[in-house]
Amino acid sequence: MSEGEICARHYATGKSVRLRWQHGKITHLEPAPTSASDDLWLAPALFDPQINGYGGIDFQKDELTTDDLLSATRQLRAAGCTRFLLTLITDAWPKLTARLHRLRNLRSQSPELESAIVGWHMEGPFLSPEPGFHGAHEPALMLSPTAAHVQELRAITGNDPLLLTMAPERPGTLEAIACATALGIKVSLGHTNASAETLGQAVSAGATGFTHLGNGCPRELDRHDNILWRVLETPGLTVSLIPDLIHVSPAPFRLIHRLLRAKAIYYTTDAMAAAGAPPGRYRLGRTEVEVGPNQIVRQPGKTNFAGSALRPIDGVFRAARMLNRPWQEVWDRSSRAPADLLGLVSGLEPGEQADFCLLKISDADALSDLKVYASGKA
Repeated sequence: MSEGEICARHYATGKSVRLRWQHGKITHLEPAPTSASDDLWLAPALFDPQINGYGGIDFQKDELTTDDLLSATRQLRAAGCTRFLLTLITDAWPKLTARLHRLRNLRSQSPELESAIVGWHMEGPFLSPEPGFHGAHEPALMLSPTAAHVQELRAITGNDPLLLTMAPERPGTLEAIACATALGIKVSLGHTNASAETLGQAVSAGATGFTHLGNGCPRELDRHDNILWRVLETPGLTVSLIPDLIHVSPAPFRLIHRLLRAKAIYYTTDAMAAAGAPPGRYRLGRTEVEVGPNQIVRQPGKTNFAGSALRPIDGVFRAARMLNRPWQEVWDRSSRAPADLLGLVSGLEPGEQADFCLLKISDADALSDLKVYASGKA
């Protein structure tokens, strides 16, 4: 049903609260008339701006159906994430735009999909072709952006939230960033080996984010001058991290949190088809990848990572583990912070969509049960 009430402990305050909702919207958040169970917690649903696929479904496939999208969306919801940006990676420009147009049409056929897929993330083709920096993207299909490219994407997506990941050192990118910003498109830098000066120019042009810091770069970097140090020294960027214990190891994960202000970090899974699915071989667009029991996603025979197999809810608890902090302290970086980057709302305030998680936490501060509500429906 789309109306009801729940009493639990508020994730941010620890106090017992009563949440009430009607017609899929939160109507009241107030002190509970009686104390809630110590192990039952209430938190806003997770939001992920970089989902390439999930639960065996690859969003890069041209033959996707509405049922495929619903399957991935429902599996994501079961893992705590009720809203996300469907992410497309580098491909030939006509194929990429046709894919985006088709996916938007598929979404329009289902209110459930329209509620879950709140927008789009184009991770490519405007990336660096340099070895290591291109990651799993095909360098031969990359382009330098123009205003016409940006305007075409805006025409396809209408007023939907749209995030572009771009390498600012490509010719014309600074002008494209300014054009995108003027059209209400958010720009994140990534898969880049830009100089510190170019990064600063990109921020001045309107870029506000950095995509999965610590990834999309070679395994070996110059210890004196590399993209990690440059980004960490560039003010004005909100960076995303993949908190899976794999893409960024615990020590640098902790150091990044010490160097950047709290609101300058958000988490993403960068999930692809293997996320929420058993080990095996999967597709990420044109690329075949293999996933072992350790959840590391790689192209067969190669060492670089190619997306992740991380479930959203697991990312929260792994981040807390790396930081040696309670899970409640890191939750917002997988919910409010990425939504803020896009200018979206994610919370438990009256008037907002009744998307929330009900967590049962064991004595060991581990998740023992998760129930997820989208528009007030479990």
